[in-house]
Amino acid sequence: MAYDDNNIFAKILRGEIPCKKVYEDDYALAFHDINPQAPVHVLVIPKGAYVGMADFAANAPTALISGFMQAVGKVAAEVGVVEEGYRLIANDGPNSHQEVPHLHFHILGGKRVGPLLDGSFR
Repeated sequence: MAYDDNNIFAKILRGEIPCKKVYEDDYALAFHDINPQAPVHVLVIPKGAYVGMADFAANAPTALISGFMQAVGKVAAEVGVVEEGYRLIANDGPNSHQEVPHLHFHILGGKRVGPLLDGSFR
C-alpha cells in the first residue's frame, strides 16, 4: 500500500489539523485519541511517511526507529501508566482494522484492560 500524504496523521504532523499533544521530539508525536477506549488512550506516530510496521522497519533510518521506540516508552511514563501496566497496540493493514494508513501505536491504560482477543481469531 502506498503512503497517502493526505491521511489525518500526515495532516496533524504538518500542523494542518490540531491535536491534544502529549509529547513531541525529532522522531515522534504523541497525542490523545479523539475517541478514547480507556481512561488513558494516547497515539504515538513516527515523523515520517510510513504506512505500517513492515514499511517502517524496512525503510526508516535506524535513528528514527530507535528514537520512535524510545519515544513510545517516554510517553507511557509521562502519562503515568508504566507502574500499573498498559496495552500497546499497532494495527497494521486491513485485516487488523487499521483506520489510518500511517504507522501508529496506541497506548491504553488507566484501568485493567480485558483480554486482547475475543475468541473470533480462529
